[in-house]
Amino acid sequence: MGAAGARAYACRVDVETTHRRSRRDWTLDVLCLIVAVIIGVLAFADAHGRNDYPAWFTALDVAGGAAGCVALWVRRRYPLGLALALAIVATVCSSAAGAALIALFSLAVHRPWRQVAVVAAVAIVTQPLNLALYPQEGSYVVTLVVTFVFFGAVIAWGMFVRARRQLRVSRLEHVRQQERARIAREMHDVLAHRISLLSLHAGALEFRPDAPPEEVARAAGVIRASAHQALEDLRAVIGVLREEPGERAPERPQPTLGDLPALIDESREAGVRVAYTWRLASEAVVPDALGRNAYRIVQEGLTNARKHARGSAVEVSVDGEPGTGLTIEVRNRLPVGAYAAAGIPGTGTGIVGLAERASLAGGRLEHGRTDAGDYRLWAWLPWPG
Repeated sequence: MGAAGARAYACRVDVETTHRRSRRDWTLDVLCLIVAVIIGVLAFADAHGRNDYPAWFTALDVAGGAAGCVALWVRRRYPLGLALALAIVATVCSSAAGAALIALFSLAVHRPWRQVAVVAAVAIVTQPLNLALYPQEGSYVVTLVVTFVFFGAVIAWGMFVRARRQLRVSRLEHVRQQERARIAREMHDVLAHRISLLSLHAGALEFRPDAPPEEVARAAGVIRASAHQALEDLRAVIGVLREEPGERAPERPQPTLGDLPALIDESREAGVRVAYTWRLASEAVVPDALGRNAYRIVQEGLTNARKHARGSAVEVSVDGEPGTGLTIEVRNRLPVGAYAAAGIPGTGTGIVGLAERASLAGGRLEHGRTDAGDYRLWAWLPWPG
């Protein structure tokens, strides 16, 4: 289990030891008490049935067993201290054997093996004294070995339960991290798109300071709206990355293929010349996941065109049908001269993220310069029939 999973499990264990008992906790505590009492009664009857002890010793045994069973109430809060105390008490009080076993099991479930080893060592040292106080029929060595094997089985069972819990917590943590990474990739696409639009409109104001007031006002309004939306998207991704287990995840954008026309229009309003070709049948129903992936590919293609090929026309085409797959292509002319140096800085992770997205969806993605001097972003995504 990774460090994150271990921290999550440790935090969960701390919560278990301090929160109010749930109905499940009450049930387990009652069951543990019943099991401890049954084992204690059987051990007491076996020990005192074969031997004749003074009345005060019998009363001490009963009192020790009763106290041990009651002490199980705090087994989650003080697992190590309780297991040590009951290991010593059970040496003299046979009726505390059940409580000692339950405490040992709880320790193995809630604490690391080093603490379990300490209690096991104490049990190994004190067990010969217990057998001296309560002699058993048959070989002393065989009885001792059987007792140690039984202790080992209890410890192994508890550590197995602990390992399963750790694995479950680790898997949950892994799923959460994967989901956060997926959301972060989604937000990267959104933010890159918003900021590139903002930069494009700001550049237009910079190069046309003598533009009519109406155009300046419209560009300023678009800049304000894009900046506001970018801040909202950034707030969403930060909220997701800070989200703790059990908290409700903030809303995040989940576009579909039906949102492509609005995306194209947004780029056109920013001054980009976009030719859009849609070759899907009007009755075709595109799955949401497929449409979302296609939308992100087109969005990244338009963003890259605005960043690195300002002034170039962009061609977007979407084609396909169920059973054959969906093909997306974004093509633009590579810039030369002054335009080549006017691109907006980027992280270089957008295409990498798209390739990963396409691969996870069972498709493939290609990008690069063509023989005709264009930059081509092409993807094929499976579309079940």
